[in-house]
Amino acid sequence: MKVGLTANPSKPLAVELAARAAERVGNRAELVLSDELAAVAPDRPHLPLASMRPDVVVAIGGDGTFLYALRRVNAPLLPVNAGTVGVLSEVDASHVDAFDAAIDRLLDGHYYLEERMKLAAQVDGRPVPDAVNEFVLHSARVGKMGRFDIAFDGHLVGRVQADGVIVASPTGSTGYSLSSLGPIVDPGLDAIVVTTIAPFRVEARAVVVDPLRTVRLRPADSGPAAVVIADGQAEHPLALKGSVTIYRSPRRAVLVRFGSRFFQRLRGKRILPWSEEFVDEEPHGAHLPPAP
Repeated sequence: MKVGLTANPSKPLAVELAARAAERVGNRAELVLSDELAAVAPDRPHLPLASMRPDVVVAIGGDGTFLYALRRVNAPLLPVNAGTVGVLSEVDASHVDAFDAAIDRLLDGHYYLEERMKLAAQVDGRPVPDAVNEFVLHSARVGKMGRFDIAFDGHLVGRVQADGVIVASPTGSTGYSLSSLGPIVDPGLDAIVVTTIAPFRVEARAVVVDPLRTVRLRPADSGPAAVVIADGQAEHPLALKGSVTIYRSPRRAVLVRFGSRFFQRLRGKRILPWSEEFVDEEPHGAHLPPAP
């Protein structure tokens, strides 16, 4: 097995655990580290994420680190949370024993793979890298609303005055879309969520549509060009009178999982809309289920 390892270099805990993982993995499997970890295991190979070609990747950081990795590698990813929210994470870095157990289970093959839908897009007819969470079309005028046309399958369905429009996957439904009052969508589903950002005189802010549809967005006004942002990380300027077309990607994001705990993770981060406390009769949290 060839294991890739990456971490957020700005988080000391992430770098510390990366060194721990490098030692643990290096004794049992082929190991390659990302360029971000130049100071970790200098005797081991270091490559850009997109050049690794690993069988599996261990990513240590927050959701931004996981999204960054998922946009660059097609291999299954074990997300280890050393950040603040970590909705995508499977292991909490603050529990070292659980971290060690997760690495051992990974190397022993005692895990399953969870596939999630990605979004593909063409900006002004030019394909751009997939997004795991969302594509956002945003007004280029800071602090100013724009007007945007929304079309499904090439047919115009409406025009909205807002700061922007989010087109999210089910995974992205708990991110920027949620903060704009979009719905939470179970990531086991394939669907496309279209959410407007701070719309003017619009009560219903989001629509969930069939994943086989294409969504085309374009500024309705001739003025300063807008910008398309993928996963909050990559910006693609939109030409004047240009458009972005978004659709379900044929590629999937693949996550390493030890148990099905999506809603438990959301509850622990107070993301679900039901806030009343109760005593859970089953153990959950940092403990991993026993290996088969």
